[in-house]
Amino acid sequence: MEQFKREQRARERRRRLLLIGGVLAACVTVAGVIVAVVASQPATSRAAAGAQAQIIPSTPTGATTSQHNPTRVADTSGISGVLAWDTQGWPGDGTDHPDALEHDHLAGPVTYAITPPVGGPHNAIWMNAGVYTKPVPTERAVHNLEHGAIWITYNPNLGATQLRELTDFVTKQTLIPEQEQNAAGQNISGQANRYIDLSPWSTNSLPSPIVISAWGHQLRVKTANDPRLQEFVNTFRHNPKYTPEYGAPVDGIPIQTGGRPASDGSKLANPSGAA
Repeated sequence: MEQFKREQRARERRRRLLLIGGVLAACVTVAGVIVAVVASQPATSRAAAGAQAQIIPSTPTGATTSQHNPTRVADTSGISGVLAWDTQGWPGDGTDHPDALEHDHLAGPVTYAITPPVGGPHNAIWMNAGVYTKPVPTERAVHNLEHGAIWITYNPNLGATQLRELTDFVTKQTLIPEQEQNAAGQNISGQANRYIDLSPWSTNSLPSPIVISAWGHQLRVKTANDPRLQEFVNTFRHNPKYTPEYGAPVDGIPIQTGGRPASDGSKLANPSGAA
């Protein structure tokens, strides 16, 4: 596991250097519904799910850390209702930004100041992105946000029709090619992901029935057919303007740690075992 973490950190450092260089150069019922939706999807979509049982990403254990409350700022995306938080200091500029979202890697659980979180401290190992029918560890989902993923969460009492619409919404999004690497540092040809996580929240405590989040940004809606959901995805998903670690993958983690989505995950299967 330590070797895997060292390799992941080395790859992240390389991506950060490439990013900085580029900038400088440029200057349940729920489960039943999901199963039904997956069964009705084309073979290519079901193949992306791996056609195997869902595995929820492992939950970090150890000492709990509380996130400081980041500062709200004005949103400039132009999407009505989007909330924004301070994201200064990335890439690392050598100065302290105490009111901004942190990027620290922590081993244990994190108590987040925002529900659901839009960034902050997170586990060093992310999760394999896709549609999950059970709650996922926030510390891994937040790492996916840092890599440019969109995270859609919903209250567990959301109606079956709404959940089906959300799942269909994820399914219709394009797959984004990835420059993924295996443990030996070799490129994996043909890997791709939608860069979207969909999962229920653990309780009915969300600020709205459905919440869509990116790093430093969030939109709270009441229905799955709200047109702003697509606007949000089009604006924030895998976008170098908003993604701290643009180009980083949202899969490639051994499934006992990174999980295996119920559907609409990676184009190619993720490795077995634990990280």
